[in-house]
Amino acid sequence: MSNMLPHVHVVGVAGTGMNALAQVLIFTGYRVTGSDRDSDNGRDLHVFGHLEALGIEIVAQDGKGVTHDTEAVVVSTAIESDNPDIVAAGRLGVPVVHRAKMLADLVGNNCCVAIAGTSGKTTVAGMIGWILEQGGSDPMVVNGGVLRNWASSGAVGNVRCGRSGLWVIEADESDRSFLNFHPEHAVITNISRDHFELDETMALFDEFKANVSVSIVSVPDDPMILDGFDPSLGKDGISFSRNDIEFRLPLLGRHNAENALVATLLCEQLGYGTGEIRDALSRFEGIQRRLEQVGVARGVTVIDDYAHNPAKIRASWESVGHAFERVHAIWRPHGYGPLRAMLDELVELFNSLCRSDDRLYCMPVYYAGGTADRSIDSDHLVERLQADGTPCEFAEDYGALERRLVETVREGDAVLVMGARDPELPLFCRQLLEAVMG
Repeated sequence: MSNMLPHVHVVGVAGTGMNALAQVLIFTGYRVTGSDRDSDNGRDLHVFGHLEALGIEIVAQDGKGVTHDTEAVVVSTAIESDNPDIVAAGRLGVPVVHRAKMLADLVGNNCCVAIAGTSGKTTVAGMIGWILEQGGSDPMVVNGGVLRNWASSGAVGNVRCGRSGLWVIEADESDRSFLNFHPEHAVITNISRDHFELDETMALFDEFKANVSVSIVSVPDDPMILDGFDPSLGKDGISFSRNDIEFRLPLLGRHNAENALVATLLCEQLGYGTGEIRDALSRFEGIQRRLEQVGVARGVTVIDDYAHNPAKIRASWESVGHAFERVHAIWRPHGYGPLRAMLDELVELFNSLCRSDDRLYCMPVYYAGGTADRSIDSDHLVERLQADGTPCEFAEDYGALERRLVETVREGDAVLVMGARDPELPLFCRQLLEAVMG
């Protein structure tokens, strides 16, 4: 019977956005296959088991997953044109569809809440989805990160499948794909230089805002949202007051307090009371790899974060530095192009963030394959930082990094692991905890 369902093939299905889409496709009545380089290379990522349990078939990325019966091959911008699955689609006349376009088609005429912004959108989308679920709205939530509240042995945690006709989605500007959506409600957390120069980024968000039909909570357009906002920050969480109601969340950092405030404003516009929003957020455990406190070993706290651009790195490091006297920061660039483009800004950033007792360890650029100019790597960044007197070291691999950290960390320190794309980063956090325990 399942073979009678329309077939969609998802390329790079282990990626957070792609596996989320694959889950939604299954839920909405498609037969789904997926391919991924990590599977071909023998990496047994947990996400594969979750997807297979839902009925998604993981196949080799050799083009054979695409047949004459395939309705669409779904890709992200990261997938290159010579990928065997794309080549097979071209040979067979199967449409190749961008992930965001497919998701927008699935949203259709449902009421959509889209969360956009250069940073913070994953956490805000998770907060809004969690508030709506806790309030009984039964939303469909498609997020760019895993909610710790929803992750389990049977669920990835970045998607919540609801049937109310209310969709909450994270909308990404990095490849302009958020312009596929025409939401009724939207949030814009912030706008800064990241994938494009600032003028181009501002223009893209203007286009996005024009697609919104009912209401927008936009911090860049209404800076009064944060005017006078003075949350309390500590190792155990954050707190702030709104409408004479005290909010307390078990998260780190001022930026997470700001995220909670923005999510609250949007949910108030949807008709939720401040008190019930407060109650839901008090139970919000955060997003995996967004200042996620992985554990504590012998008084050393290990924190995992997705930070990959200067704004995110600054927010993460400052949050941890506010709570801990000494920070051992690890950063792995997620691409050669981004490192080259941000090099001067990163030098200035790390020079300003790294206190005399802190340490920065830079790992080689994460390379997932394909064509890339590899003339600039992390050692160039390290050389410039060392020349400026910043306590920085180059860590050639995870083994060397683990040995160095075990030698240097002490009780009361925080280890902040930052970077995107590399699936080994969160695994390293857990391995480090074991190594510190001895």
